[in-house]
Amino acid sequence: MSDKSVKDIMSTGVRTVTRDTPIKEVVSLMCLYRFSGLPVVEDDNRLVGIIAEKDVLSRLFPSIEDTMQGLANFDFDEAAKDYRSLMDKKVGELMANSVKSVSPDMPILRAAVYMAMNRFRRIPVAEGGRLVGMLSLGDVHKALFHQSLSD
Repeated sequence: MSDKSVKDIMSTGVRTVTRDTPIKEVVSLMCLYRFSGLPVVEDDNRLVGIIAEKDVLSRLFPSIEDTMQGLANFDFDEAAKDYRSLMDKKVGELMANSVKSVSPDMPILRAAVYMAMNRFRRIPVAEGGRLVGMLSLGDVHKALFHQSLSD
């Protein structure tokens, strides 16, 4: 396993979105294909961010101020209605602009540790700032399993 790198196990057929993609389209993809997040790229496939379920849903959660004052005054029904208004937004309004990635040449276990330290289940693979794939913990686990069978 020590000679294998991220490029050997990553997924290359990655679904991406742009800053101008409507949130409604992103949420549809997330719900239909069970994506927890999607890379955001520019026309040249330059990785510029990531849009995750938490980026959408966190807009509905109580603020720290609400929590400190107690949730008795927080209107959960109104927050649920606000979800509809999020569908009119674009990815660029909700996405995380700072995105962590791994390189295709990184050893698999090093990438897995990096993912675990950041609590990521999947991470973009980038080379020269351009998206070349995605790596999931499932990809790592499958590679480890196959390696254990061949030893």
